[in-house]
Amino acid sequence: MSTPTQDLTAAGVSIWLDDLSRQRITSGNLVELIESHSVRGVTTNPTIFAAALSGEGYEDQVTELAKAGASVDDAITEMTTDDVRDACDVFRPLYDESNGVDGRVSIEVSPELAHETEATITQAKELYAKVDRENVLIKIPATLEGLPAITETIGAGISVNVTLIFSLERYDAVIDAYLAGLEQAKANGHDLSKIHSVASFFVSRVDTEVDKRLGDNAELKSKAGVANARLAYELYEQKFASDRAKALTDAGANVQRPLWASTGVKDPALPDTLYVVELVAPGTVNTMPENTLNATLDHAEVRGDTITGNYAESKKVFEDLAAAGIDFGDVTAVLEREGVEKFAASWRDLQKSVEDTLNAHKA
Repeated sequence: MSTPTQDLTAAGVSIWLDDLSRQRITSGNLVELIESHSVRGVTTNPTIFAAALSGEGYEDQVTELAKAGASVDDAITEMTTDDVRDACDVFRPLYDESNGVDGRVSIEVSPELAHETEATITQAKELYAKVDRENVLIKIPATLEGLPAITETIGAGISVNVTLIFSLERYDAVIDAYLAGLEQAKANGHDLSKIHSVASFFVSRVDTEVDKRLGDNAELKSKAGVANARLAYELYEQKFASDRAKALTDAGANVQRPLWASTGVKDPALPDTLYVVELVAPGTVNTMPENTLNATLDHAEVRGDTITGNYAESKKVFEDLAAAGIDFGDVTAVLEREGVEKFAASWRDLQKSVEDTLNAHKA
C-alpha cells in the first residue's frame, strides 16, 4: 500500500516543506521527513527564519558573532545561509537523483528590496555565492521591479524561485522574465540544463481576501484560490508550448515549474488538504507547512490529475465572481502589497530579535 504522499509523487507533484530550522537539520527530522513524508525540497521566507532563530541551536554562533562585532544583517546572513547550506547538503542525493529538479532549498532576498531592482540582483548573486551550493534557489518577489531582477539573475546562471505571484497577468510576465533570462544565460555561455526555476503561485491567501469581500454569498466562497491556480497551470502549458520556449528547451533549458504556495487552509470549515488534492498535475510543486504535510500523509485522497480537466469550470468561477461585484484585479493588487509588507515586517522582527540577542551576548 502506498501513502498519499507517495501517490502525490507518482502523480508528478513534488512535495516541499515550507519550513526550516537548525533543529530540524541537527535532530535528523529533515532526513526523516524525506523518508517518511516524501519531502523533496524546502522553502523558507523571513517569517520562517524569524521563528527559527528564536528557537534552539543558534546560541554558540550568536556568541561568536557578537564577539566578532558582527552587524545585525551580517549575523542574519551568516545564520540563515549556514542553515540553507546544511539543508542543501541533506538534499544533495535527491538533487543528483532527480537531475537537479528536486532536492532544492530556497532562500529569499531581503523583502525590503522588493521594489529595488539593482539591489535585488546584487543580493541574489551574493546569497548564491555565500550558500555555495548548486541546489540552492534564490527567492525573488514577482513585483514589477522584481521582474528584471529575475531575468538578470537567471541570465547569470543562477536558479530562482519567483515568489508572491497572485494574478495570471503577473504570472505571464514572470514566465517571460524567465525566458528572457534563459536567452541571456545562453548568450552568456551558461549551461541551460543547470538552471532551474519555480514560480510560486499563492493559493489560500486568495480565498481569504475574496471570501472577505463576498459577504453572505456562500456559493462562491473558497473557490477562487483553486480556480486561479488551475488557470495558472493552463497558462504554464500554453507558454511553454510556444516557439520561444521550445527553442530554449530544445537547447537544454528546463521549464519553470508552477509551485503552489500558501497551501495551509485558513478556514477551519474547509478540508485541511483542500489545496493539495485539488491541485494535482504533472510537473508541479506543492510547498506545505508541516501541519498540512502531516494531514496529507494521514488522510489525503489523491485522485490523480485534478487540474487539466477543469479549466472551463475555473473560468466560470471568475465570471461568477465578477457578476457578484468582485474586482479580482484589486484583490491581487492588495495581496501583493500585503505580502511584501508582511514579509518586511517579519524581517524587521528578525532584525530586532537578533539585535537584542547580539547585545545580550556582548554584555
